[in-house]
Amino acid sequence: MKASVVVILTALCLVMSVTLAGANTQTVTGKVIDLFCYDPATGANTGMDHTATGAAGQSGRECAYSCAKWEGQPVGLLTADGKVYQLAGGLVADNNAKIAPHMTHTVKITGDVAEKDGIMMLTAGDLTMVSK
Repeated sequence: MKASVVVILTALCLVMSVTLAGANTQTVTGKVIDLFCYDPATGANTGMDHTATGAAGQSGRECAYSCAKWEGQPVGLLTADGKVYQLAGGLVADNNAKIAPHMTHTVKITGDVAEKDGIMMLTAGDLTMVSK
């Protein structure tokens, strides 16, 4: 029985080390954006009011907040040099409850950065406000 526990613990440690090997902790500063409406080709739709580029194809007051809070659309961080990170973890839990009030604000987030399917992911639970 003790040998089984050792094998299971060893396997868990191996899985954890492989998982963590692809991520590294970084601090990233940028503007919180609605990834559903953001247009990476033109850089359009980073404000609160904009025209949706997705299926809705409509403009709306506080579109970014609505997409994040009510629709649960993915939220990202756009850096000054144009890099985009999709946010993950506690910041976007519960239908973006923690991040939605910060849509279009500039924030600093420290978390694990990893690439997944060609998308840079930033996993974190907290942020620091830089400016509105």
